[in-house]
Amino acid sequence: MYEGDVLAGNWRRPGKGKIPEVPAEQDLVVEDADSGFCGAVVACDKEAVTLEDRFGKRRLFPLAPAAFLLDGKPVTLVRPTAAAPAGPRRSASGSIAVEGLRARVARQSRIYVEGVHDAALVEKIWGHDLRVEGVVVEYLEGVDDLPAIVEEFGPEPGRRLGVLVDHLVPGSKESRIAAEITSPDVLVVGHPFIDIWQAVKPSVLRIPAWPDVPRGVPWKEGVIAALGWRMEPAEAWRRILGAVSAFTDLEPELLGRVEELIDFVTEAP
Repeated sequence: MYEGDVLAGNWRRPGKGKIPEVPAEQDLVVEDADSGFCGAVVACDKEAVTLEDRFGKRRLFPLAPAAFLLDGKPVTLVRPTAAAPAGPRRSASGSIAVEGLRARVARQSRIYVEGVHDAALVEKIWGHDLRVEGVVVEYLEGVDDLPAIVEEFGPEPGRRLGVLVDHLVPGSKESRIAAEITSPDVLVVGHPFIDIWQAVKPSVLRIPAWPDVPRGVPWKEGVIAALGWRMEPAEAWRRILGAVSAFTDLEPELLGRVEELIDFVTEAP
């Protein structure tokens, strides 16, 4: 009655049991057939794939034949093949990358940001652009002394200063300090976020939103506690920064301000 043995073939061996091969693309949701662990693909190399479940837990699994279930059916995950570029290579900021770049001599103009986290994020997304233009980014450790810092810098035509400020909203301490800066060769811009962490889109970190932190509670520590992350702020920042790979991972309120600063300090006098 049957055409061959219905049990013939090993479902664990591709080609024998006709198990399809599926590229382990980013965010593909699969289940490990042995353990039942279900999660989205966050990384893949030639030997293993990393899955992250909805609680943020990650596990590493070997790329064994028919080791995963996709929509309840066994599949063999394989490493995705790199697609040939369809056009000019783009930098993390979305600009056209300059191949074989040799950083130019630094301009006298500078961009100042509030803290080391701000500087790290700007470098990760706009680092290529800044090296093309010869712009150095430095951090201030706060803006309380900004008027004195600007005076010490000595802005003038050809020696401009751009400043990125956190939480620059009407009525804030930061806005009052920024209003004291009147030099035409200084541009102070800011974003509305309490901390640069919030400039990263929540979806990038697989959280529904950045939590509200009660007044009187240190913001970073409050966020970590609300998210249930058992880590120190430095480790939390490494997790956040590690999830960011391109300008599309950031909120528009930050993107526009950084681009504005780069344009300002590179504009011909």
